[in-house]
Amino acid sequence: MKKALGLSLALLASPTFAQAGVAPEYQARIDRILAETPLIDGHNDLAEQITENYGGDPSKVDLMKDTRGLSHPLHTDIPRLREGRVGGQFWSVYVPADLEGAVSGEAVRVQMDIVRRFVADYPAVFEFADSADDIERIHKSGRIASMFGMEGGEAINGKLGVLREFRNSGVLYMTLCHWKTTSWVDSATDAPQHGGLSPLGEQIVAEMNRIGMLVDLSHTSALSMKDALRVSKAPVIFSHSSAMAIDGHPRNVPDDVLKLVRKNGGVVMVNFAPAFVSEELRQWSANKDAEEARQKALSLGDPAAAKAGLEAWVASNPAPQATLAQVADHIEHIRNVAGVDHVGIGSDFDGIPNGPAGLEGVETYPALFAELMRRGWSDADIAKLAGGNLLRALRQAEKVAANR
Repeated sequence: MKKALGLSLALLASPTFAQAGVAPEYQARIDRILAETPLIDGHNDLAEQITENYGGDPSKVDLMKDTRGLSHPLHTDIPRLREGRVGGQFWSVYVPADLEGAVSGEAVRVQMDIVRRFVADYPAVFEFADSADDIERIHKSGRIASMFGMEGGEAINGKLGVLREFRNSGVLYMTLCHWKTTSWVDSATDAPQHGGLSPLGEQIVAEMNRIGMLVDLSHTSALSMKDALRVSKAPVIFSHSSAMAIDGHPRNVPDDVLKLVRKNGGVVMVNFAPAFVSEELRQWSANKDAEEARQKALSLGDPAAAKAGLEAWVASNPAPQATLAQVADHIEHIRNVAGVDHVGIGSDFDGIPNGPAGLEGVETYPALFAELMRRGWSDADIAKLAGGNLLRALRQAEKVAANR
């Protein structure tokens, strides 16, 4: 079904549609920057939410309406994408880590179909992009460039031919793994088996370079990151990762890897997941898990008592809250270590239960840029963060592919 947007969409796209809470002088700067450079988010899991909560049917979610009031609220809808000034979005097509073999690839195909359907439903808003030039052209037309980002290399089943078929189907990046180690790459959140990449893993990275598919190192172990950075002739990305020096979660990027990213020309796109942003929250979560285990041990055979005990602990030990300012801290750390040419935005909206305070949905990017402006960021550097760095890395990957 085609959705006619008419005047309401024109108003939403207008620079006069100001972001609430952003000072007018900052909003004017942001609007000028994002009129020239598309804001490109590296990771959004809307397709996963439609799969899990709406029967895999995009027609059950009217993206032209505010989705915060739905039975399963979302971080994403078209009015808020417009309010957030989004110019390009990598839509994650996600592979659950427990799926293996051909069924994993099938799951990705189903997610790709969901994205294709909602992009087709709103042709005045979305258009598929397959190159840096496409992204810029679509942005200039007033639409949101839409790209597939495949989260989890399990889907290729260890076969280069399947990898090539996904690229031919429009997949622009592949996250090498997800939460589990695979037969060819170690995950950051599972026991290592290869000491990084296996020989097949190195072949896969080289083939991704050859076919113009960005290598995404989010979710990989530090040794896998280093192996991929050694092998890759094209810039890599981290589609949704933050700085380990600020928050020690293994999903984040250590400083020695950030320095290698600088040499490689890659981009670390900062994740908004609260546990990856706030070290205090990460420590609290670990303590909560330990308390849950303790309550279960104390109340064997009485789950109600264990639950009550944990609830009492949480009431006495409220969770700290991740904040927009902490996300800005991650961005500045990556800038300071890797350089301003190597940082971007990868929110993970709709792949996380909630965002940090001040970053609750896709409408809030201007508030983040305003915070960085308050810290002294120039318009040129905000443009690099917003999308310029990703476009540069993608163009370089395209050149590497053209010459191989």
